[in-house]
Amino acid sequence: MNFDYTEEHLAVRDAAREFAQTELLPGVIDRDTEAKFPHEQIKKMGELGFMGMMVDPKYNGGGMDTVSYVLAMEEISKIDASASVSMSVNNSLVCWGLEKYGSEAQKEKYLKPLATGEIIGAFCLSEPEAGSDATSQKTEAVKDGDHYILNGTKNWITNGSTASVYLVIAQTDPAKGHKGISAFIVEKGWDGFIIGKKEDKLGIRGSDTHSLMFTDVRVPVENRIGEEGFGFTFAMETLNGGRIGIAAQALGIASGAYELALAYSKERKAFGKPISQHQAIQFKLADMATNIEAARLLVIKSAWLKDQGQDYAHASAMAKLYASQVAMDVSVEAVQVHGGYGYVKEYHVERLMRDAKITQIYEGTSEIQKIVISRGILR
Repeated sequence: MNFDYTEEHLAVRDAAREFAQTELLPGVIDRDTEAKFPHEQIKKMGELGFMGMMVDPKYNGGGMDTVSYVLAMEEISKIDASASVSMSVNNSLVCWGLEKYGSEAQKEKYLKPLATGEIIGAFCLSEPEAGSDATSQKTEAVKDGDHYILNGTKNWITNGSTASVYLVIAQTDPAKGHKGISAFIVEKGWDGFIIGKKEDKLGIRGSDTHSLMFTDVRVPVENRIGEEGFGFTFAMETLNGGRIGIAAQALGIASGAYELALAYSKERKAFGKPISQHQAIQFKLADMATNIEAARLLVIKSAWLKDQGQDYAHASAMAKLYASQVAMDVSVEAVQVHGGYGYVKEYHVERLMRDAKITQIYEGTSEIQKIVISRGILR
């Protein structure tokens, strides 16, 4: 196997790293404290091509592979996971779902501006009673001539107030269970569409997470993605790719925490020498580096399988499961290496620790990943 990145891969990685250092790092602590969405930074990410990296150039995308995408996600996530989750949702859920399954008219109208970051999108699956259990959709869309009448509530929606386009999963035939679920494109501003308050979160505080309410929203039939009953398959297929993005985000959080801990260990002195020369710290750093490298291999493998057109559902679940645990473990250890300094905002690692936790929850909890993995093993 060839473990070398191409020149294009390295160029993308380096561009993302430079952007993260020069544009995202300044003000990242204030944005976290104030729960402020990085509007200007996301706009620049769009201008640089980071919001539609894998979209075909004929739809204004970058035409890049999934490996390039995860390399960029890792670098952005090292600095600001709130920015990277918006990037992830727009790329691997919204843009990918529309390009793969949308009609040509839908691609022309919605995918093109999404791929450039002119607008951003949101993926609306979770509900008060249908988080990990995606089959239990209560949001309904009832056919009414050339429209559907949409009613229901969605929870925990990333880009909830900043998106212009929302991919909404809803029940169109309750008698058919998950085979009666459909997917729709909904625009902000339509009558009956209300955006709830922003959630006050533990981590990724700059990301705008909202509940969405739909009351008799009229959705044109041409805004249905695929046929009636395709919504559950659409959601599951889209989430398989979404897990790769979140695995890359978790990898970035872990890498960022490790790099900070490594640098600090060389500067901080105790008992007459840098703490990096104490075996207790060396063992921590060795464990962190090893686990990060293992996570990176899982993430890159899942991205490579997707690029090769092979089944990647099993691999992406493994990558997401393991990388999210590594993000949690490494960020906690990074705080420990910093000692008391790790507990204050100035040194960044406490924020990375808070951001790490969500990677074990969204795109399916760790338990859901284990279900996906076990099905793959037993199949």
